[in-house]
Amino acid sequence: MPERIANRPMRSRRAFFPIGIRSLAAAFALVLLSTSSPAGAISFGTPELTCRRSFDLVNSLLKRHISFRELNPELRERAIDAYNERIDPSKTLFLSDEVKDLRHKLQGVFFGMQNGECEILDQLHDDLVKRYERMENEVREFVSSKDYALDPEVRLILDPDKRGHPQDDEARQNLVRRLVHFQMSNYLSGDMELDKAKEKLIHRYELMTRRVRELEPRDTYGSFLNAFASALDPHSTYYPPEAVEDFEIQMSLSLDGIGVALSSRDGYSVVERIIPGGATDKAHALEPGDKIIAVAQEGEEPVDIIDMSLRDVVSIIRGKRGTKVRLTVLRKSDTTERLEVEIVRDKVTIADAAATLDFEEVEVDGKKLKLAVLDLPTFYGDPDPSKRQSSRDVRNLLRQVREAKADGLLLDLSRNGGGKLESSVDIAGLFIRDGGVVAVKNVFSEVQVLEDQDEDIVYDGPLVILTSRLTASASEIVAGAMKDYGRAIIVGDDHTFGKGTVQSFIHQPGRLGAIKVTTALFFRPGGTSTQHEGVASDIVLPSIFATDDLGERYTKYSLKSQVIQPFLDRPPENTSDPRHAWKPIDPDLVEELRRRSAARVQKDEEFVRIREQLAKQAERDDVIQLAELIREREEAEHEASSKHSAQDASKEPEGATTGEATKNPDDPHAEGESRNEEASAGPTPEDGSATDLADTGSNDADEEEEAEPTPQREEALRILADLIALQEKPESSWHAPQSASRSEPLLSQP
Repeated sequence: MPERIANRPMRSRRAFFPIGIRSLAAAFALVLLSTSSPAGAISFGTPELTCRRSFDLVNSLLKRHISFRELNPELRERAIDAYNERIDPSKTLFLSDEVKDLRHKLQGVFFGMQNGECEILDQLHDDLVKRYERMENEVREFVSSKDYALDPEVRLILDPDKRGHPQDDEARQNLVRRLVHFQMSNYLSGDMELDKAKEKLIHRYELMTRRVRELEPRDTYGSFLNAFASALDPHSTYYPPEAVEDFEIQMSLSLDGIGVALSSRDGYSVVERIIPGGATDKAHALEPGDKIIAVAQEGEEPVDIIDMSLRDVVSIIRGKRGTKVRLTVLRKSDTTERLEVEIVRDKVTIADAAATLDFEEVEVDGKKLKLAVLDLPTFYGDPDPSKRQSSRDVRNLLRQVREAKADGLLLDLSRNGGGKLESSVDIAGLFIRDGGVVAVKNVFSEVQVLEDQDEDIVYDGPLVILTSRLTASASEIVAGAMKDYGRAIIVGDDHTFGKGTVQSFIHQPGRLGAIKVTTALFFRPGGTSTQHEGVASDIVLPSIFATDDLGERYTKYSLKSQVIQPFLDRPPENTSDPRHAWKPIDPDLVEELRRRSAARVQKDEEFVRIREQLAKQAERDDVIQLAELIREREEAEHEASSKHSAQDASKEPEGATTGEATKNPDDPHAEGESRNEEASAGPTPEDGSATDLADTGSNDADEEEEAEPTPQREEALRILADLIALQEKPESSWHAPQSASRSEPLLSQP
């Protein structure tokens, strides 16, 4: 039986204002893994991706897709539109009339691919190189002028779809210049000299041109395949061979490598963090901030990697366990020193994507409650069931909760974008005795109900589940089942992401990579689909993610929602077995919890700020002035500085320390290659960040400051405290003064 898994991009704990959030969220997926070779095995012989084989993959996608079974005119038009969006997402390369001409030329692309002729795509690539060269020269000329100065009065429509393609060349050049001002402000915000900022920005555009120029035909065909797949629905995708490896690493949470997270900054591969327990950590070989400039395999000469794409850098650093790799590194202290380090590759475990458990203490009416917080970032699972599985980890952590005699549990799924389907079913079953957890409906309208196979309940106490608009796919299965069974209170954004589709992940022979195609829908026990609607919160908390551009319903070409017959089989409320004696949630209890939470949230300064931020964004209507952006950045830096100063003043002195501030690589205003796609002039063939761990890092306290609890999580804990208190009292006493006061601090326990 095929193994069901979900593709989920790793996410940082840090929350920033959701500019360009639609592209962030569209990567959520739940898939069925089907392999033409053993799991994890990739043959690197022939065949390679060619024009003709690209059309074979088009047919493979159509053969399996739940909605489209043939290449009809509607799908052709959608695919052409998707490809135009892919090659010019910021709408700085083509004029509106040129886009019309391009759409006309691409009408014959499928007929050509069928006959092994992709001249249209090849010629388009050559044309793209010229357009990037033109933009690079325009930027160089603009910022190199002696009269250049940052213009804080410049305004920009952030969403490229709303601003559209320029009507003429003058408008296009004006758009590029406006974008340049925003990009220059990123550099200058870090106290960089103007001349240095100009140099870095010009080099950035040189790299963009170079990477487009170096694209091979297989890259061009792969890009078109990806566009075609996205025209089917937001979650169907083509994976080149290198991305297949990344996908498998994300699911198993391990790989063979040196244990370093890398980012790309102005052509350099920079060490962002060292993964605890990895080969580099054990050897004390590298430090965060080191720039790797050359890589040598054992017994071979070094290869210069400056200005090399990050994916290529990662591929040559990775290797078999036990082999050696030699890195040439630039390290900056008082001076910049050049050194060589040799590291023996080893197994690396990606710990920060695994389930973790903490305890918090809340005082209620003079009584201290011990609350457990189980954070589950993804439903991971190695293809080998004997190796690490999230369901096994969560089961063990819940046993610890029980042994610690915690009064209640908060299950944090607020940053969980999906994972292994079997794991989500197993984990849901840890909280209920039996019953259907999720149903899957395939292309033939056949419905299969997946049930909890374990009659034991590992945790039967009060349960609150924290969600957000980022909670998607498999995590929506758990949240939806717990809500339908009345097992938990759902707290967070108004609803979860709303992805209720299933994808099949199918390996292709040789170096053809893999395809991921939507083949089914899944449904909650109540018979509703999470597609578009997601799972609604019982208690809604203000959040910066609650915007009209984050969610499945806002993604282009998303499938419509459906309903099926309910398969909800509520277990008996009364049982002689105390392990099964969890108390079901009723509407009156939810209403009282909602009333108490609303009173706290209304007075909470952090929630007030969030509401003000959302209101400001709504008024802005996607148009921002650079001066306003600079002011907001300065205010945020001042607030952070004041907060850190207050924290430092409250600590006892432990000796002098020195350090250099670094920008969060996930910050859209970070130095280097911008994470803000709306403020990026043209598509970057490289996404600007990667790691030899499939974009993951460490949560080790020695490596970086632990992320502070969000206001949503703190309020969720207070709701949990109220839930515990209310379930112990008769309903007639519920309107007594509320228990978990906002003024009472949450106390962490080791």
